Amino acid sequence: MEEKKKLQDVSRQNSSIEARVLTVEETERLKKDDVLVSEFKQNKLEKEAKKNWDLFYKRNSTNFFKDRHWISREFAELLSGASEKVEPSERLTLLEVGCGVGNLVFPILKENPLLFAYACDFSPRAVQFVKENEDYKPDRIKAFQCDLTEDDLMEEIPPESVDLVTMVFVLSAIHPDKMLSSIQNISSVLKPGGMVLFRDYGLNDHAMLRFSKGHKLADSFYVRQDGTRAFFFSLVFLAKLFSDAGFEVAANEYVLRETVNKKEGLCVPRVFVQGKFFKKG
Repeated sequence: MEEKKKLQDVSRQNSSIEARVLTVEETERLKKDDVLVSEFKQNKLEKEAKKNWDLFYKRNSTNFFKDRHWISREFAELLSGASEKVEPSERLTLLEVGCGVGNLVFPILKENPLLFAYACDFSPRAVQFVKENEDYKPDRIKAFQCDLTEDDLMEEIPPESVDLVTMVFVLSAIHPDKMLSSIQNISSVLKPGGMVLFRDYGLNDHAMLRFSKGHKLADSFYVRQDGTRAFFFSLVFLAKLFSDAGFEVAANEYVLRETVNKKEGLCVPRVFVQGKFFKKG
């Protein structure tokens, strides 16, 4: 019961300041979707989270996500020192959490030839795909399996040794009760003054409104058909989360996009949250 109350409190904290105003129809649809997944099933989903993500990568292999070439346009910090002559010991060190099959880390390694990257994922299968990539070079990248909510990152990475951390559509897959401890885990390997570069789903994103009845875990928190989960962030909730973990908010905003499906003649509104968070020195 205590866990259920914590989740309800988190959901209420997240329900403020929307990126876009819903239509009357959308508002009514959300109001009617008031039956939550049973506590038994929610506990089962938490226990089987790793298995569900591993099955996701078994089904989709390396073909599901496109390479994220946009990442350096949004976060120029990743190219710091790319054209400068620096000693190997001074090169930029990145940690990508939730690396998947490498759609972010490999493009950025090509763009910044002086970057060294740690890459971890919840799914052992995803990590194996990274290691099997022809661009995987041990002198440029170290990949490993990790559960951010339980495993100590310092078992793989020296404490306070990382300059930048990318969290791109990762935190939303973690149970809200475990988000704070996950960020604190990341903080343990980030240098004072180091930065987390963040992007994820925003409140009232089209993906949130597409869930049918029977998939709601709590306000802003849903389970997909395949057992993976998604949380949709408000800026207030995100800022508080990082502040509570000892970070300073440098940037925190909604990013509004439209996805066009020409085949079906649809244009749907997407809402993302994007931020930069400094670890206090």
